[in-house]
Amino acid sequence: MDLVVSDLCVARGGLTVLEGVSFHLTSGHALILRGPNGLGKTTLLRTLAGLQPAVSGKISMAAETLAYGAHADGLKGALTVEENLGFWAALHGTATVLAAMERMNLLELRARRAANLSAGQKRRLGLARLLVTGRPIWVLDEPTVSLDTASVALFGAVLRDHLGQGGMAVIATHIDLGLPEAAVLDLSPFKAKRPLSTATGGFDEAFG
Repeated sequence: MDLVVSDLCVARGGLTVLEGVSFHLTSGHALILRGPNGLGKTTLLRTLAGLQPAVSGKISMAAETLAYGAHADGLKGALTVEENLGFWAALHGTATVLAAMERMNLLELRARRAANLSAGQKRRLGLARLLVTGRPIWVLDEPTVSLDTASVALFGAVLRDHLGQGGMAVIATHIDLGLPEAAVLDLSPFKAKRPLSTATGGFDEAFG
């Protein structure tokens, strides 16, 4: 089970932002994406997750193997912590709700509605969703936003266990997750030289 990205070109708002991105990720490994704000890290991750089409290039992986953790936590505020995880577990056909709550230190909050959680608690619940998907490839966009130091370490341990069980992760983050063995890909060299408009096929002079 590999994730292979070949000569990928992605666009945001109709303009290419990254081009020529290539990498090969294998089981048990993580890739950390670096680059300044606005470069296109989120756009790349959304493209990997299938939420938007690539301009060109190829993404190869087995079907139904990827779980995406975005900036938004994807929670239903009217449901409790346990009900939110139960919804996703039922969707993916897994039975790991209790284990996910335990791993992300949510057991004491299991009966609390998501709308009444703090920002950090919501983030932990959003990350716990990854554990109930049963999917081996995690694509994560700044997963530690709103987390305190202890929670960052908690998630780092969860992530290491995921990799130890043969999982993979592509992560856009500037935070040290305690993964010194993870490969780092600086996306700056892949910044589109001339941002072609995907709508017209030509260069938009307003962005020159």
